Amino acid sequence: MKMPIEEALKTGKIVEGTICYTGDVSNPNETKYTLDYYVKMALELEKLGCHSIAIKDMAALLKPRAAKELVGTLKKELHVPLHLHTHDSTGNGVSTVLMAAEAGVDIVDLAIESMSSMTSQPSMNAVVEALRGTKRDTGLDFEELSELSRYYNRIRSVYAPFESDMKSPNTEIYKYEIPGGQYSNLLAQVTEMGSPEEFEAIKGLYKEANDLLGNIVKVTPTSKAVGDLAIFMYKNNLNKDNILTAGASLSYPDSVVSYFQGMMGQPYGGFPKELQKIVLKDIESLTERPGKLLPPEDLEGIKKHLIEKYHYEDKSEEVMAQKAISYALYPKVYEDYCEHFEMYNDVTRLESHVYFYGLRKGEETYLKIGEGKELLIKYLEQSDPDENGIRTLSFQVNGSIRTVKIQDHNLEIKTDRRLKADKNNPQHLGSSIPGTVDKVLVKEGDVVTKNMPLMTIEAMKMETTVVSTVNGTVDKIYVESGDSVHQDDLLVSFHIKE
Repeated sequence: MKMPIEEALKTGKIVEGTICYTGDVSNPNETKYTLDYYVKMALELEKLGCHSIAIKDMAALLKPRAAKELVGTLKKELHVPLHLHTHDSTGNGVSTVLMAAEAGVDIVDLAIESMSSMTSQPSMNAVVEALRGTKRDTGLDFEELSELSRYYNRIRSVYAPFESDMKSPNTEIYKYEIPGGQYSNLLAQVTEMGSPEEFEAIKGLYKEANDLLGNIVKVTPTSKAVGDLAIFMYKNNLNKDNILTAGASLSYPDSVVSYFQGMMGQPYGGFPKELQKIVLKDIESLTERPGKLLPPEDLEGIKKHLIEKYHYEDKSEEVMAQKAISYALYPKVYEDYCEHFEMYNDVTRLESHVYFYGLRKGEETYLKIGEGKELLIKYLEQSDPDENGIRTLSFQVNGSIRTVKIQDHNLEIKTDRRLKADKNNPQHLGSSIPGTVDKVLVKEGDVVTKNMPLMTIEAMKMETTVVSTVNGTVDKIYVESGDSVHQDDLLVSFHIKE
């Protein structure tokens, strides 16, 4: 954190240092994330020149009494404003904020009533009313907040399918420690991989995964490593008791590999060495800040690459600088965005309900495609699927009939024609997770060595690099880029070198 804080301060902007909260400072049995731990970190951030300090409680683990103790202690030690960010997954969010207010917190994050609670932030309306007439009265107007709440209540229904299935506070979060922002994402990951009913079991494995990783602070990207490991453990029948044996030869999700390699930094208390060795295999771990080892980015080269590949209309310096920085930070994500834009154009022009759900039969929508240019689009009908699952959709566009053919991905797959790997045959290598083959890095006849990367498989934000389990030669590759695979599908067979 030291380098980015120093660089940000040079710009003359306000810099806020953040402490990520986990554990329970009010628990006398807490030995790792104690009050002294948080005070020491806050003072270090203040010494670096931060203008304010934030407590980031992503899993809603900060209990009301703990909030009063933590905030009260920090206010005595610090000379800069203190900011609290918490969620309401456990149901104690409003109480936590009120106790923090009583202890002198300067800033709190809240959500308007209709968008609050559960995995979101505590209710702003509730906190404002609880403090009205007290020395911490916010001065916010009741009617104006109510109007905002009514507005967002109407908007929220459009996005309902993307919410978590949490219908009430869940104090099990104190046990699992799943961040509010990850809870719905984790459910989506599990559902995408075909096992929504298994979410309860995976929540239990989330705690085991956290312990196996060293009881770490869980916030992006470390929380993703914990979630990916939990899903991976479930799919491969692993647990805390057998992972060092049954999981020794498996290829782990890239997020878990990155964590143990040190690409997310050095965790407080260090890495669990036995599991680190199994996950990394032949990969060397870092002992210093990963950013220090990055080569300088050739932004001019990136601009040239992007222009050649995507043929942008606007090639102005300001626009291309933004695109180059986006690519430098997140190359795969940015290329996915560009390819989506090339295929579907600017979908931000669509109404939200049309984008998410499509048009109903007979429904119309206006689409503005330029200054003074609008299309009136009406969905007419769809054909039955052909033998390949392709449907023909008919639309009326400004009075003219247009048709488009699409693959119906909702059709049930009757058979799985892929060969399954024989787990007892060392010449077979199967998929450790269901997903989509992203890249195949070898070809048939290539000489491979143990732990050499062979291909990458992606499953709903979880990418895994599949590595060779043998020294030998690639006999046959059974998949190609873009193929969907199920658990234990045969990916590669080998001729083993004697």
